[in-house]
Amino acid sequence: MQTAGAWSWRVLVIAGVLAVIGLLIADLKEIVIPFLIAVLISALLVPFADALVRRRWPRWLAIVVALLVALVIVGGLVTLVVFQIRAGLPGLERQSVGVFHRFKLFLSASPLQVSHSQFTGYLAQAGQALQQSSSTLATGALRVGTTAGHLITGALLTLFSVIFLLIDGGGVWRWFVRLFPLGARVAVDGAGRAGWLTLTTFARVQIFVAAVDAVGVGLFAFFLGLPLVIPIAILVFLASFIPVVGAVATGVIAVAIALVYVGPIQALIMLGGVLLVHLVEAHVLQPLVMGSAVRVHPLAVVLGVAAGLYVAGIPGALFAVPIVATINVMVMYVASGSWRTHPAAP
Repeated sequence: MQTAGAWSWRVLVIAGVLAVIGLLIADLKEIVIPFLIAVLISALLVPFADALVRRRWPRWLAIVVALLVALVIVGGLVTLVVFQIRAGLPGLERQSVGVFHRFKLFLSASPLQVSHSQFTGYLAQAGQALQQSSSTLATGALRVGTTAGHLITGALLTLFSVIFLLIDGGGVWRWFVRLFPLGARVAVDGAGRAGWLTLTTFARVQIFVAAVDAVGVGLFAFFLGLPLVIPIAILVFLASFIPVVGAVATGVIAVAIALVYVGPIQALIMLGGVLLVHLVEAHVLQPLVMGSAVRVHPLAVVLGVAAGLYVAGIPGALFAVPIVATINVMVMYVASGSWRTHPAAP
C-alpha cells in the first residue's frame, strides 16, 4: 500500500503538469505549431548544413545553401502543381461535363427514376438553399480570410525559427538545459541529444518513404490514365508524413478520381495499387529503413496518430509519431542510467 500510494501521488502530479502543459500548448497553438514544424525542418537541414561545414564550407554559407535548397524544393513543388492544374483544367472540365451527363442518365435509368425535370428542380433547390445561407457563407469566407492570415503568420514564424535553429540551435538547447537543476542537467542533455538523433533519422526516413509512396501511387495513376497525376503524387507525398493514415487517405482520393473520371475497373486497380504501396511501406520500407533507430511499435504508431488526430486535428496527427518516437528514446536513455558516467552538462 505504501508503494502504491507513493507511486499514485507522483503519477497524479505528473499528470497534472502534463495537463497544464497541454492547456498552454492549446492556447499558444499559433506559436507552438509553427515552432514544431520548424524543428522538423531543422532536423533535415541541420545535418545537411553540418555536412557542408565538415567539408570546410563557411558556416554562414552552409546555412544559406541549406535554406535555398529547401526553398527551391518547396517552390518547385508548388509551381509544378500550379502548372499541372492549369494545363489539365480544360480537359478536366470536359471530362466533368461528361461525368455529369452520365450521372444524370444513371439516375434516370436507376430504380429511382429521376427525370430531367426532377434533377433540374433538385439543383434549383440546392441553389436556393445556398442563397438562403449567404450569411453563413459570408462568415465562412471571413474565417477563410482569418485562416489565410494565420497561415502567413505561421509561415513567417516557421521560417525565422528555422533560421535561428540553424544559426544557434546548440545555444538554444544549452539555454534550455540550464533551466533544470544542476543534478539533472547531464540526464536532460544526454536524453535530448538522443532524441534529436532519433528525430533527424525519422525525418530523413519519412521523406524517403513518402517519396516511394508518391512514386508508387503516381505510377499507378499514370498508367490508368487518371487526370492530374502529378498533383495526386505530390498530395500523397505530403500526406505520407502522417504515417500509415496519410498515404491511405490520399490513396482513397485517387481511387475516387479513378471511379469518377475513368471507370469502376480502373478504380479497383487503383485501389489494389494503393494497398500494394501501403503494404510495401508497412512491411518492407519501415522495418528495413528505420531499423533500430526509431523503435516504435506499429500499434503505437496507429494509436499515436489516432490520439493526435483526436486531440489536435491534422497537426496532432503530423507530430504524433515523431513526438512518441523522441520521447520513447529519451525515456529509455534516462532509464538506462548511462548518463551517470558522462561529464557535467554546460
